[in-house]
Amino acid sequence: MGQSERKSGVFVVPGDRLGVIEEFIPDSGTYVEHGTIYSNITGRTLLDTLSKKMSVYPMVRGAIVPLAGSTVIGRVQSVQSKMAALRIFKIGKTLLSGFFTGTLHISDTSFGYVETMFEVCKLGDIMRAKVIVNKNRTYHLSTVEKNLGVIYAFCSRCGNTLLLGRQRMRCPECGKIERRKAASDYGKNAG
Repeated sequence: MGQSERKSGVFVVPGDRLGVIEEFIPDSGTYVEHGTIYSNITGRTLLDTLSKKMSVYPMVRGAIVPLAGSTVIGRVQSVQSKMAALRIFKIGKTLLSGFFTGTLHISDTSFGYVETMFEVCKLGDIMRAKVIVNKNRTYHLSTVEKNLGVIYAFCSRCGNTLLLGRQRMRCPECGKIERRKAASDYGKNAG
């Protein structure tokens, strides 16, 4: 927040810089990291000039953003050996008009050992995940819980929806066998 913007009524989202603790006392809707005050919620700033308190009050009807603990649904945009990026299009039961990008690290995918992210998900898969960290508009995701993981997977050879077997998935069209970290309700209108 620039010097000219340090006033009440400014629209902010989680992670927006509001000031420093030498200038203001952090109040509701804020958090402090390394002496800097940030917005913890989507809302409008309230600067109390007498008490030098900086607050953020939620907007009744504002933009919805993923928060720590939120369950989200997204499409896998990219996969590397140790992480994947998801384009989040649904938070809880709310479909978004835009999207957010979340990062899923291999260590946050399962209780057991996973050798590569390609055993967890592949490009184009639809996944349900939980937001575990949301700082500075960066969303770190987890699929450790039983109800989290791939809810729809597509064959990497022909693109058809994969059928879930006991431990692997099979394409009904070309017969290719693939692995995924499937959610407990895979394929059952899980979105």
